[in-house]
Amino acid sequence: MQPTQVPPSQSGLTSTRKRSLPSTSANDLWAIVQAGRWFRALPPELVHELQRMARPRVLAPGEWLFRRGDAPCGIYAVARGSLNISGTASLQEQTRTALLTLVEPPMWLGEIALFDGEPRTHDAHANTACALLQVPIAPLRDWLDVHPHHWRSMALLLTDKLRASLTALEEQTVLPAPQRLMCRLVQMAQGHDQWADRLRTHRELAVSQEQLARMLGLSRQTTNQILQELQQAGWLQVRRGRLEVLDLPALRDAATFGQIRTLASRPG
Repeated sequence: MQPTQVPPSQSGLTSTRKRSLPSTSANDLWAIVQAGRWFRALPPELVHELQRMARPRVLAPGEWLFRRGDAPCGIYAVARGSLNISGTASLQEQTRTALLTLVEPPMWLGEIALFDGEPRTHDAHANTACALLQVPIAPLRDWLDVHPHHWRSMALLLTDKLRASLTALEEQTVLPAPQRLMCRLVQMAQGHDQWADRLRTHRELAVSQEQLARMLGLSRQTTNQILQELQQAGWLQVRRGRLEVLDLPALRDAATFGQIRTLASRPG
């Protein structure tokens, strides 16, 4: 993987760039977040407190939400757009960045610091124009300490992330590149299984070939070759800076069995 540049600080963003998302009220954002599987299962008392504490936040493309080592300031729900979660390491005089995942609606992030109070473990910045709901950590922790039975709900958010991380680690370790890539596309198309309606899917994926390559530890050439095979099979359309899923059931089956069968090889 080639070294990549860490996005510059966006503190000087103009209001024009901030308006790359339509003006959105907190109620509009909650309407999206409430469709999430984790949030839908929360007790009403906790839902009320999260909604009372939360404030909308809008990020322009490339703007930082937080960086590794920052003091925790909140947990966040992504309602529109997506965030890059990445890590950086210094190798001699070079800084290398690994893109770990994209966080999309209705996913939450930042809950690790809610439990341990430690600095941020990774970098998070907007992949696209992004609208979030931010719940400050200090008042949320104070409320949870007074109502300790609700800590379990927060722990379930954390354990769900742990399960997903272990699955991704297993796929990264044991699956061949084509199957790894197909599994990631299926996960993204299914909203990482975060919607309460498990049948809800995305046809348009806001991810580039370069981002896929970086997330999966593949070369750009290998990634492009696999995507072209999926396109030839009629399951995917490769577009500039994004992908369109044409046949999710076929793509899901191929990800399960690790086989790409082109249109030319199909009977009939």
